[in-house]
Amino acid sequence: MNRPIRRVGWAVVVLFLALVGNLTYLQVIHADDLADDPRNVRNLIRDFSRPRGEIVTTDGEVVARSVPSEDQFDYQRIYPLGDLMAHISGYISFTRGATGVEAEYEDELTGQVFRVEDLADFILGKDNTGNVVLSIDAAAQRAARDALGGRRGSVVVLDPTNGEIVAMYSNPTYDPQPLAGHDVARVDAAFDFLEALPDNPALPRAYREIYPPGSSFKVVTTAATLDNGLATPTEPVFPSVSTIDLPLTNDTLQNFGGSACGGDLTESFVRSCNTTFGRLGLELGDAFPPAMESFGIYDAPDLDLKPGAVDSIGPEPGSFQQNQPLFAFAGIGQGDVTATPLEMALVAASVANGGEVPTPHVAREIVDDDGNVIERIRPGPWMRAMPVETAFEIASMMVQVVERGTGTAAALPDVQVAGKTGTAENSQGPDPHAWFVGFAPADAPRFAIAVIVENGGSGGSVAGPVAAQVLGSLL
Repeated sequence: MNRPIRRVGWAVVVLFLALVGNLTYLQVIHADDLADDPRNVRNLIRDFSRPRGEIVTTDGEVVARSVPSEDQFDYQRIYPLGDLMAHISGYISFTRGATGVEAEYEDELTGQVFRVEDLADFILGKDNTGNVVLSIDAAAQRAARDALGGRRGSVVVLDPTNGEIVAMYSNPTYDPQPLAGHDVARVDAAFDFLEALPDNPALPRAYREIYPPGSSFKVVTTAATLDNGLATPTEPVFPSVSTIDLPLTNDTLQNFGGSACGGDLTESFVRSCNTTFGRLGLELGDAFPPAMESFGIYDAPDLDLKPGAVDSIGPEPGSFQQNQPLFAFAGIGQGDVTATPLEMALVAASVANGGEVPTPHVAREIVDDDGNVIERIRPGPWMRAMPVETAFEIASMMVQVVERGTGTAAALPDVQVAGKTGTAENSQGPDPHAWFVGFAPADAPRFAIAVIVENGGSGGSVAGPVAAQVLGSLL
């Protein structure tokens, strides 16, 4: 073999090795990145051309399922409950991707979670999809919708012992069906229409919007006060005043309506005295943010939806000396404090659950087509907010709020309810947000709840009855 031919031969070998190396990189090392690239139309076509499991409520209603389609794809995703479950189910769109349960449990719904017992079906070419069984109860979801009565806001109900979300409804909402169509022009038009609406119905307010929680946040302030030894439920007795001076300013903090109130910690909690809790925010100082952190403020729970929950917010840790007035306002749930309705439901759940904050989740289990359980969703506790003794003392105060305080409109005839109202000033309208957080039955809690009615007015007279209606339907 002469030298030129040998050189050509080596060049061919080098090119062949380069080709093998590049294919190996693309198909092995870089395969996942390419598969997940949103520009990969082949994956989208594959996903829309194969079966997809159902999403069903815990009481058996179908939230999402796939039906045969006679267009360019083999299956069409449909959402029988429409806007009732949109912020839970989410959608799967050929052009815009997926959200909600559809995105979070993509692998389970499309049968990409492989089990040894599926081997025979795999060899035979049978598709094994998984069905997601939610902890959401469709009847409870309707009760939340009906109780809001068309007003803007959210209702979150969960089991305080394990974090299962029983209802999570936000109004306004939307119908996900037009977003799941196969006509690209119509789908894009539906998205554009939703995005142009001023009230943003696609926003799941329950876990992706933050609000000043107002006096419902006094649950957190009370826990911080008790755990830092600043007071007991009965001592000291705080002065009955209508305003307190705010340090570093010429301003004051006043009680709702300008009334005077005070008393011990229990009485101040029951009557929701801003002056007492503003004073406690100042006394807590830099010890306040760590107490908030133990409830999940400055963080977001690992909710099994995509996109997930957003962070709740408190005053900057370590900033008390230069921001003292903000700590006074934080004591009453105003100023730099903002939280999601889901976070405030978890605050109520922590009291009901002996101080432990559960991890919230909307899915209960994954089952196969024969009803066999593939996976149970049990994420365990998120964090501990306070000792058991503190939770017991706050629970007693919350019972008194509903029995003789600002929350009497949340009372039920045959079930003892524990709760805390909130009337939160905000910059989003002339009227305050109406809040109620609580749980029932008070002596053996089954449900924790948070209600917000945006710009609704008084928490006691507006959000309290919403909570009573929802809890009454559940109990």
